[in-house]
Amino acid sequence: MNKPVNQKAWLLVLPVLICVAFSSILPLMTVVNYSVQDIISPERRVFVGTEWFASVMRDRELHAALARQIVFSLSVLAVEIPLGIALALSMPASGWRASAALVAVALPLLIPWNVVGTIWQIFCRTDIGLLGSAIKALGLEYSYTGDATQAWLTVLLMDVWHWTPLVALLAYAGLRAIPDAYYQAARIDGASRLAVFRYIQLPKIRGVLMIAVLLRFMDSFMIYTEPFVLTGGGPGNATTFLSQYLTQKAVGQFDLGPAAAFSLIYFLIIMLLCFILYNWMQRLGTPGRADK
Repeated sequence: MNKPVNQKAWLLVLPVLICVAFSSILPLMTVVNYSVQDIISPERRVFVGTEWFASVMRDRELHAALARQIVFSLSVLAVEIPLGIALALSMPASGWRASAALVAVALPLLIPWNVVGTIWQIFCRTDIGLLGSAIKALGLEYSYTGDATQAWLTVLLMDVWHWTPLVALLAYAGLRAIPDAYYQAARIDGASRLAVFRYIQLPKIRGVLMIAVLLRFMDSFMIYTEPFVLTGGGPGNATTFLSQYLTQKAVGQFDLGPAAAFSLIYFLIIMLLCFILYNWMQRLGTPGRADK
């Protein structure tokens, strides 16, 4: 005899589906609608098909912003992941020192993004800022508003200060989850600290590091507020990343059609790069496949 099946439990998921629809699906469909139309006025629109997509793909400023964004995101990963692991390894494992270290490390994550930009804007000034004054006292020329390279490095340093704690906290959680039996076996075998890290700690936290890499890559690829407050995208276009370029298109120039088309391409770029990065990390984490 078949038991009756009650499907009313799916109603519990309905609020989540409604929230997802209003927060992502409906805005995405609106962007798709704008990307194939020329918005002349609120009452007048003309269907243009894929014209805006072709126009955006020929945009040299877009190509430059994309290259600038990729270099910045890869630089963020190259600095923050090793630095976060090193910070996690240096933190106490237990006791009140561990609690104090966790609170101290997490403090930058609690600061709003626009406040971070303001803090670093003051911090890097050569007249009243600690960093700017220190560099000036060493006899070095420093101007994050006048030199493109220094502006780019300042934004990178600001992002490292703000988000390395996230990597450190994730790595710290992964390290604390490793059973003590592995460390006991390593001590019996006389393994060095480097060998323990290479053969025990690093493999065991690979999953956590994969999450950290994906989170930091996606977030750094969408960076907007901090460099906008700190440098305004300048000098020139040195710190104008993709999100700022999109905002200039949509808000500054009111080109809703090209901005919508560009935002869809932006979304697909992020998804594609995250997919490639995830599969590459999965391949490295699979035994016997890293050398193939």
